[in-house]
Amino acid sequence: MTDQTSENPIQHRTLEHPVQHRLKLRNLRLSDYGDVEEIMEAVYPSMDGAWSREQFASQIARFPEGQICIEDNGKVVAATISLIVDYGRHGDRHTYNQIIGDGYLTTHDPNGDTLYGVDVFVHPDYRDMRLGRRLYDARKELCEKLNLRAIIVGGRIPGYGKYAHDMTPQQYVEQVRAKELVDPILTFQLANDFHVRKIVTGYLPDDTESQAYAVLLEWLNIYYEDKEVLIGGRKSVVRVGAVQWQMRQTVSLDDMLQQVEYFVDAVAGYKTDIVLFPEFFNGPLMAQFNQRNTAEAVRQLAEYTEPLRDAIAQLAVAYNVNIIAGSMPEYGSGVLYNATYLCRRDGTWDKQSKLHITPDERSYWGLQGGDSLRVFELDVGKIGILICYDVEFPELPRLLADQGMQILFVPFWTDTKNAYLRVRRCAQARAIENECYVVISGSVGNLPRVENMDMQYSQAAVFTPSDFAFPHDAIAAEATPNTEMTLIVDLDLDNLKEMRMHGSVRNFRDRRLDLYKIAWTGRS
Repeated sequence: MTDQTSENPIQHRTLEHPVQHRLKLRNLRLSDYGDVEEIMEAVYPSMDGAWSREQFASQIARFPEGQICIEDNGKVVAATISLIVDYGRHGDRHTYNQIIGDGYLTTHDPNGDTLYGVDVFVHPDYRDMRLGRRLYDARKELCEKLNLRAIIVGGRIPGYGKYAHDMTPQQYVEQVRAKELVDPILTFQLANDFHVRKIVTGYLPDDTESQAYAVLLEWLNIYYEDKEVLIGGRKSVVRVGAVQWQMRQTVSLDDMLQQVEYFVDAVAGYKTDIVLFPEFFNGPLMAQFNQRNTAEAVRQLAEYTEPLRDAIAQLAVAYNVNIIAGSMPEYGSGVLYNATYLCRRDGTWDKQSKLHITPDERSYWGLQGGDSLRVFELDVGKIGILICYDVEFPELPRLLADQGMQILFVPFWTDTKNAYLRVRRCAQARAIENECYVVISGSVGNLPRVENMDMQYSQAAVFTPSDFAFPHDAIAAEATPNTEMTLIVDLDLDNLKEMRMHGSVRNFRDRRLDLYKIAWTGRS
């Protein structure tokens, strides 16, 4: 017994009297025993045949939700038997009979973390209808609904007997995995997104076809949560806002803060979780120092950074929204950086400096690049922040993705459309290759009295990966070019999990780490 379903491609045949099927997926009932016994006797003629009625009754009584069948016109034609175990108690060193309680499921633990596959069987007359796949999908759905960590099955490898003299079980499994060989059971299980956890011996001592070997296979539930939190738990849908900021005359810090608070208030009114401001959104304050050269002026502007950051941190708490404060110049110890501040709604804040400095920023202002990169943990998930030019270097988002980043925020400042398009196209590429969301926002308008910041071009946007769960053009939303406005978009993080495991392509998962890798060599 144990999970040993195999399925062959549909064989086209002509029937004199075509059968009209009426398939229905449901839980097994005790009254189904006669049908189950008939199937098992046909499937396992050399392996003790069917469960006894007592065993079958115990299985249903202990875990009715885990016993699933497919009926056709009222008759059971396929079924699956499962139980829940605390897998840490049993580990990988167990036999089939030990973990299933000799068929009575006495080991079933409602508080366990793993759905264990006991058996899947399909009537021989229905082997060409892919019913085994439907049962496996039902198991996966059950695992997700019960918030269990994984599904574990012990699979026979009946094809191994023919190759036992030529290769080890490990070599045989690798050949099947590489599709050089076909095993009637293992091939099916691998096609259902299970991965090999361990090869064990003595799992079914009487299984001569498998030489008493079996493969423990695992399917991980990507939606598993360690513990359900009733208040303040993680959200699956995150609402983000992007402010396309109008550069205008600003005479004081208070004047600047009034504009900031206006937009924070506006997006917070829609219960936004994170709001993004553009790079150098405080640039209008530099007009006060216009009589000085640009390098001196931007250092004078940096004196406003700390009070502006502290005020925005207060707004984050007051309006219950996480604020990414675009970027501002930060000057200290003779070094000028371009830094963004993440002001959380719990009162804490973090900083990310721009790592790559443009030739213009270096020559006009004397900016220097930062030396640290990290993912930031928010109450809604993990985010990364890269300032403008940084997003044009694919290594940085890839390093962030390796740390679990789900949303990348890119505050930018560009003066021309071609400069903007560099940022936009690269941001779109980062969303696809790292399977994450990317939010970009810049400023619009003109600053006639501020040298080196006199023109602005922007079209804020939110980009997605490119697959069926996302918009067909991989753009969740975009602003009107060069118009002051806000974007507010809902981003489903579960869609990212689904895509990374089951997407049409899996860019992040399919990297050839045996051939290449990216490593951070600076500060974390």
